[in-house]
Amino acid sequence: MKITDYDIELRDIHLYAHHGVMEQEYNVGAWFTVDIKLSIGKQECIATDNIDETVNYALLYNIVKEQMQQPSKLLEHVCGRILECIFRECPIVDRAQVTLCKDTPPLGGDRMQAAVTLKAER
Repeated sequence: MKITDYDIELRDIHLYAHHGVMEQEYNVGAWFTVDIKLSIGKQECIATDNIDETVNYALLYNIVKEQMQQPSKLLEHVCGRILECIFRECPIVDRAQVTLCKDTPPLGGDRMQAAVTLKAER
C-alpha cells in the first residue's frame, strides 16, 4: 500500500475573541470559528503509532487559542499569525491552511458569516 496524502485537520474550533475594524467589534467581541488543515510529508507515525512523529492536536488548539486572544483588526492578520506559529512549532508540516470565520459579522444579515482562508507552504 502506498499512502499518497497525509493531512491533519482541526475543524470548528469555536472561540470568543475581539477582532474587527469597527470599534464595537473590537471592544465587545464576537464568536469565531477556525478550521486548520495541515499536510504532512513524513508518514512514520502511521506504522510506529508514535505521537512524537506527528502533530499534537492539543498543540494546534493552543496555538489557535493563543493567537485568537490577541485582538486584531483584520482576520487576515490573525490567520497569518496562526500559520507562522504552526510552521515554527511543527517542523514536519509541509503545507498549512487556516480558515477564520466571523460567525455573525455586523453587516445586517440574519445568518451570515465572513471568512478568510490563507494557505502556505514551507
